[in-house]
Amino acid sequence: MDIFLKEAINEAQKGLQEGGIPIGSVLVHHGRIIGKGHNKRVQQSSVVLHGEMDALENAGRQPASVYRESVIYTTLSPCPMCSGAILLYGIPRVVIGENHTFKGSEKLLQQNGVEVVVVNSSECIEMMRDFIKDNPRLWHEDIGQP
Repeated sequence: MDIFLKEAINEAQKGLQEGGIPIGSVLVHHGRIIGKGHNKRVQQSSVVLHGEMDALENAGRQPASVYRESVIYTTLSPCPMCSGAILLYGIPRVVIGENHTFKGSEKLLQQNGVEVVVVNSSECIEMMRDFIKDNPRLWHEDIGQP
């Protein structure tokens, strides 16, 4: 398994251990992680701290050129908000751990020139399936569904 996807999975597992939603992400620039994070909506009562948003936040302020030379890894297909941030900052490549349990805005990313790579990691799929089965209300809250 790719070391960067593995680090995103580690982040997702941290979120789960903290009582949150197991979605992790890392931002990689020239083969080096510059930001990593996980979904912290529960832990911080945040409406925006999805895994990708947390990784971007933890990367800190970067010049536009850094984003345009980076890859973002995420354990789950990015939602419209996270996809919007990816587009806003011009991140050209997204590596997705899985899109079986949730298919986000992959088409939007592709239509805007972003390379989307879906790995469909069994570890990511199992982690989300178990979480959704055990926490359907929290999951639906996170993705904005009743």
